Amino acid sequence: MIEITFYGGAGEIGGNMILVHDGDSKIMLDFGMSLGERGRFFSEPFLSPRNESGLISLGIIPDVAGLYKGEEEVPADAVFLSHAHIDHSMSISLLNRQIPVYCGETTKMILEALSTARPGGFENDLDGIQFKTFRTGDRVKMGGIEVEPVHVDHSMPGSYGFIVHTSIGTLAYSGDFRAHGPRSDMTQDFAEKAEQSNPELFLCEGTNLVRGDLQSEAEVVDKVDHVVRKTNGLVLANFSTADVDRLRTFYETAKKNNRVLAVSLRQAHLLQALLKDKHLTIPDISRDPNIVIYQRTKKTYYNWEKEVMKNSTVKTSKDVKESQGKFILAASSYDMNEVLDIKPDAGGAFINSSSVSGVIERFCWLCFRVWRISSPIGVPPGSRRTRTVRSVVRSWSASN
Repeated sequence: MIEITFYGGAGEIGGNMILVHDGDSKIMLDFGMSLGERGRFFSEPFLSPRNESGLISLGIIPDVAGLYKGEEEVPADAVFLSHAHIDHSMSISLLNRQIPVYCGETTKMILEALSTARPGGFENDLDGIQFKTFRTGDRVKMGGIEVEPVHVDHSMPGSYGFIVHTSIGTLAYSGDFRAHGPRSDMTQDFAEKAEQSNPELFLCEGTNLVRGDLQSEAEVVDKVDHVVRKTNGLVLANFSTADVDRLRTFYETAKKNNRVLAVSLRQAHLLQALLKDKHLTIPDISRDPNIVIYQRTKKTYYNWEKEVMKNSTVKTSKDVKESQGKFILAASSYDMNEVLDIKPDAGGAFINSSSVSGVIERFCWLCFRVWRISSPIGVPPGSRRTRTVRSVVRSWSASN
C-alpha cells in the first residue's frame, strides 16, 4: 500500500512538498515554501523570520518530526527537487542534513549561486546539504521506490518531471513544465515517458491550466523586437533572474538593434556559474561585448559582487544616462531607484516580461506607474505631470 501526503502545494501556489510512502521507503517530491502564507506574515527586507520554529508556528512550513536541521529521526529517505524555483526548493536550507537532496546538475549550480548572492541567514544556508545530481536517463533507487527523472521545458533551466516506480505501479509527477517554450520537445519527452509507464496516478502542477493568454517564446521575441525597434530612448526590461531563455531573448534583441544588454550583478553571477553547464547556450559576460554588468549605486559591495565585476565590462547610471538609446537595462521594481540617477528621456519603454504570479506582475506595473510620475520616461517634453502617487495607487486599486 502507498500513502501520499501533501504537506504543501495543494490548493495554493507554491509550497510543493509531497511525501510518497511505500512500505519502508519514503521520498519527498520537492521541498518548497508556501509563498502565499509566507507573504501574509513577512515582507523582505523589512520583516523576516528568525528561525524555522517561527515558520512552523505560523503554519508556513509543516510541523513534521525529524524533517529539519538538528533532529535525529528522519521522516524521508531523500528529497527529489524538480527545479530551483523557490516554490519548489526554498525550504531545503532548513532540511535535516541526514536527508540527501537529489536534483539536476543545473539546479545544484543555480541553488549554490543564488545562495551566495542572497543575504546570509538560516533560509539561505546550504552548508552540509548532501547534494546528489542526476540527468535524464538516470534511475535512482531508494529502497522499494525507484525515481526516473525526465527533463521538461520551463522558465527555469534544468527542470525535471519524475516517473516514480512503486510496489503498486507508477506515479508521474510533472513538476513545473510548459509546452510553448523553445524546448517544448523536452516536455514532450516527459509526456511520452509518462504515458508509456501507464501511471496509476498523475500529480500535475496546475497553476496556469485555465489561462488562455500564453505565448510562445518566438512570439515574445517578435514583440520585444518590435518594441525595441520603435523605441529611441532607454528600454527597461523586467524578467526573472534565472530565466535564461528570456535573458537570451533580450540579449539577441539587443544585438539585433545595435544595443547592449545590461544585467544586474546577481544575474551576472548566475550566468558565470551556469557557464559550467555545457548543455546550456548562454552569453559569456566576461568576453561578450553585447552584454555588460550594471553597477547599482551603493557604498559597499559583497565579495561575490567584486569578483563578478573583476573580469567583466561594468556600466554605471552615468554611462546609461549618456547613451540611453544604446542600452536595454534589466530592471525590476527594486531597481527603480536607479531611474532617479539615469533620468530617462522621453520616448523610452518599460517591458514587464516576468513569468511570476499576477500579483507580482501588477506590483511591478504599479511601481513603474508611480515612478513614471517623477521621471520623464514616456512623457512628452513640456507635459504637465500633476497626478500624485496617491491618486495612481487609488486608480490602480480600483481597476484591479
